[in-house]
Amino acid sequence: MFGKIAADALGLSDVGKVIAPKDFDKVDSDDYVMHEDGEKIYFIIKSKKDEYCFTNLALIHLDGDSAVSKKRMLKRYNYANHEITGVYLETAGTVDLDVEIKFTIGSTAFSIDVDKRQLEAVKDLYKALMRISEIVSSNDTLFDYAQLSVQIAKESLGRIGSQGSSPVEQFNAINESAYQWLKTKHSELKIKDFGFVFEKYINQ
Repeated sequence: MFGKIAADALGLSDVGKVIAPKDFDKVDSDDYVMHEDGEKIYFIIKSKKDEYCFTNLALIHLDGDSAVSKKRMLKRYNYANHEITGVYLETAGTVDLDVEIKFTIGSTAFSIDVDKRQLEAVKDLYKALMRISEIVSSNDTLFDYAQLSVQIAKESLGRIGSQGSSPVEQFNAINESAYQWLKTKHSELKIKDFGFVFEKYINQ
């Protein structure tokens, strides 16, 4: 306990700070945001070694080797390809100096310590990540239903047949219809931009 307090007092700990929106352009991760394509920063946590930049499209993680090294590894996790699961918020005890937000994105688990004085801001991030997780999980289930319904429809049409049409014409018509159906459902349910969630929960 005393070692942790001393480390923080001496500036040796790796407790993150929530960066104010007015300072987003002053952090390194801003250089890797695709502003040209409409990507927007909503939340940044910066520690001595790492930066965690949450945009409407992805988590951008600048991973530092150590507190004394300038070498960084840039990692990008698009929400559309990396599902967010297991979101938890651990609040501070009496002598703790930090709160901890935990989540898994894709197959990568994160546990980020943040100054406990910024708990209210971290609560907003927690709510946003929880909501994204719920939306993606629900939409994945609906997309599975869509795929199943297409399969059932194709099998039914195959049994019924179509008078006056050759097997090739029937095959092409069924597959084109199925493709368009799934393409529409994919566009509807496989969300890439979660700006609407961050706009709702993150106090800018």
